[in-house]
Amino acid sequence: MATGVDGTGTDVGGFSRLLAGHRVAAGLTQEELAAAAGVSLRALGDMERGRTRGPQRRTVQALAVALGLDGGQAQELDRAAQSGRPRGVRPGRAGVPAQASPREPVHRASPGAGGQSALALPRDIADFTAREGALAALVGLASDDRPAHPRVVLVSGQPGLGKTAFALHAAHTLAGRFPDGQLSLDLGGMSAQPLSARDALGQVLRALGVEDAVVPAGTEERAGLYRALVRERRLVLVLDDAADESQVRPLLPGSGPAVTIVTSRNALPGLESVHRLGLDVLAPAEAAGLLARIAGRERIEAAPDATAELARLCGYLPLALRIAGQRLVARPQQPVAHLVRQLAVEENRLDLLETGDLAVRPAFELSYRRLPAESRLVLRRCALTAGPDFTAVVAAAYAGRAPGRTELVLEQLVDAGLVQPATPDRYRLHDLVRLYASERLAVDETALELAEARTRAGRWILDRAAGYGLRFDPEHGGAAAATAGSAHLTEAARWLEDEHAEWLAALYQAEQAGRYREVVDTAEAMHWFSDRLLSWGIWAEVFQLSVDAARALGDRRAEGVHVNYLAWTYVTCLHRYQRGIELAAEGLELAQESGDREQQGWALTYLASGLRYLRRHREATDAFHRAADAFAELDSRAAMIGRLVTLRGAANCLRDSGRAEEAVDVRRRALAGALELVERWSAPLMNLLAAMTAHELGLDRAALKRWPAAEKAYRQALVHYEAVGRPDSMTKTLTELGTALIEQGRAEEARELLTEALTDLSADGPRPAPPRH
Repeated sequence: MATGVDGTGTDVGGFSRLLAGHRVAAGLTQEELAAAAGVSLRALGDMERGRTRGPQRRTVQALAVALGLDGGQAQELDRAAQSGRPRGVRPGRAGVPAQASPREPVHRASPGAGGQSALALPRDIADFTAREGALAALVGLASDDRPAHPRVVLVSGQPGLGKTAFALHAAHTLAGRFPDGQLSLDLGGMSAQPLSARDALGQVLRALGVEDAVVPAGTEERAGLYRALVRERRLVLVLDDAADESQVRPLLPGSGPAVTIVTSRNALPGLESVHRLGLDVLAPAEAAGLLARIAGRERIEAAPDATAELARLCGYLPLALRIAGQRLVARPQQPVAHLVRQLAVEENRLDLLETGDLAVRPAFELSYRRLPAESRLVLRRCALTAGPDFTAVVAAAYAGRAPGRTELVLEQLVDAGLVQPATPDRYRLHDLVRLYASERLAVDETALELAEARTRAGRWILDRAAGYGLRFDPEHGGAAAATAGSAHLTEAARWLEDEHAEWLAALYQAEQAGRYREVVDTAEAMHWFSDRLLSWGIWAEVFQLSVDAARALGDRRAEGVHVNYLAWTYVTCLHRYQRGIELAAEGLELAQESGDREQQGWALTYLASGLRYLRRHREATDAFHRAADAFAELDSRAAMIGRLVTLRGAANCLRDSGRAEEAVDVRRRALAGALELVERWSAPLMNLLAAMTAHELGLDRAALKRWPAAEKAYRQALVHYEAVGRPDSMTKTLTELGTALIEQGRAEEARELLTEALTDLSADGPRPAPPRH
């Protein structure tokens, strides 16, 4: 009011004038008084300008001490401040209702037991485990006594991570630093009707000592009063289970030392100026530690293998681990391995991860039910993917949506905490979320819808796999590769490697569905690519499927071709030579039946290779010569490659027989032939053949102790391996080159070479392991 007097006649400007007068009389600037009293300069300025008319009693006491006031002056200053405070608000500790004046009635929410506020912190969990890094970050943030901006921490993540437990543990940890109190409010974000911001503010204001009659009606007015009350208070407020940004914003302080900890399953990306703590699942050791604290350390440490498997089956999710631990507590005579055996049955796992009022499935259900229909569909269909992670493009194939739209929905699911980003362009489902999504598939979709989704996605995946595989086929992909450059092949190789779980699963599904021609055609398209990844055990699965499919089709010629591919796998990749020999003999018989001389040549080549590894050199040499005769009758690129392979095989037999000098002569001719193929057809396969032949020439020379010549051959091999795109077979050449350098007294150079090679190969990433079926 212009007169400085309110409707009761109280001089509301008295405190500001009195404070300014004492400061001037003491000869202090605002900066000096603020520093001496421990208040912010802005807060002191607001007091003197009348914008803050009723500061808290402890603030007035600090000012009185800094100003050197006597008892009477201090009381006068406090009375002036009290007259400016909102009626019904008493300075009290948050979580404990302020005492009412004996002269006036007070209307407030009913306090809890012992006079404690209904928003007092729940008890801390005695066996709280891990999260040291996140807790240290939060404690460090709260250590600043005079923060430039209010501290707001958002703790987010998927259901079951223990976000609430962490927030409450943090609030208890911070209690000593925040003497004005600690409050916790459940916002009910996952309930059917989350708490409104207006109602939440009402609860917090009452917990801070504001009488019912004084609580404003509107949300904005309540938010303004809340910000005014906490401006100078050192308190911790936990806002648990936030639904969205609009629910949280009015509850955030505008200034002051308070710390607000918000938990939410949603990432709340629109919430500005907050410190984000994204919790993840526990590390294996942390998971074992939590189980030990719940079920007893002696019991858990007595079964380390079973405990590790139990933690894995729980997906290292704190909620699931707690339930498993409580089940063990309730069954003291049951071995840990017994619970592991029960949880290993996937269809029973979510049923078992429930005890008392703790359960994993309802935690996921709450989030799932709040999703739009399209998001629920995409989440369910993600459970159809075969690998540990997937791209939006693959998910789109299963969901029947455009890739761009699917990516947008996946990002929304990430924000909702149900999907996790694996890499910048790949996503993943937690194991238990995948189980839940699979359950929803069975409930929310018909068998026909699922069959159509699997078929549509499987055909798309196999078509793409075949297209990429053909880029490595000298009869189909060579010209295109030469025109498009290495990026053309790098893209193909990367996709085939990254999506190997998807296309292998699609092969199995096609075979089970009777789509045998798709299986045969896909395996045929990729068989040249298989030379790049000799360490992959999945080739035995791929070519066994194609053999079975060819037999189901009654296609004897295709059966012979793919039996040969399987023989190659057992000899070259699995090193199971006897089985490889048996398959090669079967392939030879099928090729003779169909009169296919090319396949006879390959069958004899694989037969000879297996015999050579079993050191049956005379038989192997004879088989190589018979293979060369078969290829000599043909005039094709494949036959030229076959002749080169048989020449290399014959040279290997010579070296293995102790005839290394003769082996060198034969190998030189083989290398000349390989370089001619590179010159005529610049394709990865030709460079791969040249690299392998040069590597073998190095081995021949090493057998003769001609180390400089061996080094030269190995380096020539590496040049061609680089042109291929660094297949895993080049590691053998790097190792042999290191040996050649050491033999020449160049150990330091060898060490540098192998260290650099190991670093480069590690950067490329490990080869994916074959999936389980």
